[in-house]
Amino acid sequence: MMFRPGTGEIILIVVVLVLLFGAKRIPDLARSVGQALHMFRKGMKEDIPDLDEEEEDSGNGDSIDGHS
Repeated sequence: MMFRPGTGEIILIVVVLVLLFGAKRIPDLARSVGQALHMFRKGMKEDIPDLDEEEEDSGNGDSIDGHS
Protein backbone atom coordinates (compact mmCIF):
# COMPACT_ATOMS: atom_id res chain seq x y z
CA MET A 1 0.00 0.00 0.00
CA MET A 2 1.42 3.36 -1.04
CA PHE A 3 1.54 6.24 1.40
CA ARG A 4 -0.05 9.38 -0.03
CA PRO A 5 0.45 12.48 2.09
CA GLY A 6 -2.64 14.60 2.59
CA THR A 7 -2.91 18.35 2.94
CA GLY A 8 -2.16 18.29 6.67
CA GLU A 9 1.04 16.29 6.20
CA ILE A 10 2.27 18.55 3.40
CA ILE A 11 1.65 21.66 5.51
CA LEU A 12 3.52 20.08 8.42
CA ILE A 13 6.50 19.22 6.17
CA VAL A 14 6.62 22.77 4.79
CA VAL A 15 6.50 24.27 8.30
CA VAL A 16 9.32 22.00 9.47
CA LEU A 17 11.43 22.93 6.41
CA VAL A 18 10.90 26.64 7.04
CA LEU A 19 11.87 26.24 10.69
CA LEU A 20 14.97 24.20 9.89
CA PHE A 21 16.34 26.08 6.90
CA GLY A 22 14.66 29.49 6.93
CA ALA A 23 12.45 30.96 4.24
CA LYS A 24 15.36 32.47 2.28
CA ARG A 25 17.23 29.18 1.82
CA ILE A 26 14.31 27.00 0.68
CA PRO A 27 14.37 28.14 -3.01
CA ASP A 28 18.13 27.39 -3.15
CA LEU A 29 17.53 24.01 -1.52
CA ALA A 30 14.73 23.16 -3.98
CA ARG A 31 16.92 24.23 -6.92
CA SER A 32 19.75 22.00 -5.70
CA VAL A 33 17.43 19.02 -5.33
CA GLY A 34 16.05 19.64 -8.83
CA GLN A 35 19.51 19.79 -10.36
CA ALA A 36 20.54 16.60 -8.54
CA LEU A 37 17.47 14.77 -9.84
CA HIS A 38 18.14 16.05 -13.37
CA MET A 39 21.73 14.82 -13.27
CA PHE A 40 20.63 11.46 -11.84
CA ARG A 41 18.05 10.95 -14.59
CA LYS A 42 20.57 11.99 -17.24
CA GLY A 43 23.10 9.51 -15.83
CA MET A 44 20.53 6.74 -15.89
CA LYS A 45 19.77 7.38 -19.57
CA GLU A 46 23.42 7.39 -20.68
CA ASP A 47 25.06 4.13 -21.70
CA ILE A 48 27.69 3.56 -19.03
CA PRO A 49 30.10 0.69 -19.82
CA ASP A 50 30.60 -1.98 -17.18
CA LEU A 51 33.80 -1.88 -15.14
CA ASP A 52 34.46 -5.55 -15.86
CA GLU A 53 34.51 -4.90 -19.59
CA GLU A 54 36.95 -2.00 -19.13
CA GLU A 55 39.33 -4.22 -17.14
CA GLU A 56 39.23 -6.93 -19.82
CA ASP A 57 39.79 -4.41 -22.58
CA SER A 58 42.84 -2.86 -20.89
CA GLY A 59 45.00 -5.78 -22.05
CA ASN A 60 48.02 -4.99 -19.86
CA GLY A 61 48.31 -8.63 -18.77
CA ASP A 62 48.67 -7.85 -15.06
CA SER A 63 46.56 -9.76 -12.63
CA ILE A 64 45.59 -8.75 -9.13
CA ASP A 65 48.33 -10.79 -7.41
CA GLY A 66 51.05 -9.50 -9.75
CA HIS A 67 51.53 -12.72 -11.75
CA SER A 68 50.86 -12.77 -15.49
